[in-house]
Amino acid sequence: MEITYTRQGDYYLPNLTLPEQPQVELGMYAQLRRRFLENQHKILYYNLLTKCKLVEHLADIEQQAFDMEERIIRQMAEQQGVTEALKAQDQMLWVARMNNIRNAAKEIVCNELIYTV
Repeated sequence: MEITYTRQGDYYLPNLTLPEQPQVELGMYAQLRRRFLENQHKILYYNLLTKCKLVEHLADIEQQAFDMEERIIRQMAEQQGVTEALKAQDQMLWVARMNNIRNAAKEIVCNELIYTV
């Protein structure tokens, strides 16, 4: 690998570029994690960024968060009796309960996985 320099006044500065990272579609949880690291844990954020591990980390967090959310929703729906039978009987009640469960699951995922180091 050849290092090139650019003259800036009396100094020579190395021309640094990061290697290309794979283009990955990052979802809601990955974006929340990136913003959290960027604003609250700058050292970790820049370490991951300069080691070209940030995209990999965010993709991993996205997958973990999605799996955790699905598992929590399934468990909470089972515990609260939100079933297909309820959906057939009272759709509005089913929708209201599922929305509450989804919101609670998202809060749990964010607190347990996204906003921790």
